Amino acid sequence: MSMLNRDGVELYYEVHGQGPALLLSHGYSATCQMWAGQVEALAKHFTLIVWDMRGHGRSDSPEDQSAYSEAATVADMAALLDAVGAGTAVLGGLSLGGYMSLAFHRAHRERVGGLMLFDTGPGYRADEAREGWNQRALRTAERFEAKGQRGLALAARGMLAQRDDAVIASLPAIAVPTLVVVGADDTPFLAASDYMAAKIPGARKVVIPDAGHEANIDQPEAFNAAVLGFLREAGLMGTLVAPGG
Repeated sequence: MSMLNRDGVELYYEVHGQGPALLLSHGYSATCQMWAGQVEALAKHFTLIVWDMRGHGRSDSPEDQSAYSEAATVADMAALLDAVGAGTAVLGGLSLGGYMSLAFHRAHRERVGGLMLFDTGPGYRADEAREGWNQRALRTAERFEAKGQRGLALAARGMLAQRDDAVIASLPAIAVPTLVVVGADDTPFLAASDYMAAKIPGARKVVIPDAGHEANIDQPEAFNAAVLGFLREAGLMGTLVAPGG
């Protein structure tokens, strides 16, 4: 359990195991504890880094709305890899964490050895569809604000809301091994998962039966088997530069 200072914002993170780096990013309004069912399985093969995004969990919730953005989140992820001495890593994320993993790849593709996208989507090409998503993000912010959870409200406005189509447009250029996982009952993200699997060259898609939006929590054994099978068959176990190596 450690804290990383990013320009005055303290970010909570944990490092488990040793080997090539694997950074997992949680979904909106969750924390790194959502990966509890994956830590033991993955830490046997990787230096596993899990963290709380700004505005979430044990990380700080700065008062300034401008402190919350896609760019700030991507920079946080890069700083976490730097903190553990990882030049490259496999990135995995659920929902918002998956979108931010794609955004990180777009900004720092030389640091990404593989992608794992769980119950997530790549954003929207059409302005009208994006605006609909952003209106839902705004309503989410207002609900959390009414509960006194200002950090999550600010994160919804600055991190959940999307500004352009840069991430979805980047999918065909992804050249690293990619896994797309979705719960069979996660209806809002089934089409997005199909889209990513079709647009990302060579991507593998796995549908987890009897699982919803948090497939890793609903069916941890099936989820872990899918992830470990992908990592093994993609040659990502032991092939990246281990932190400090």
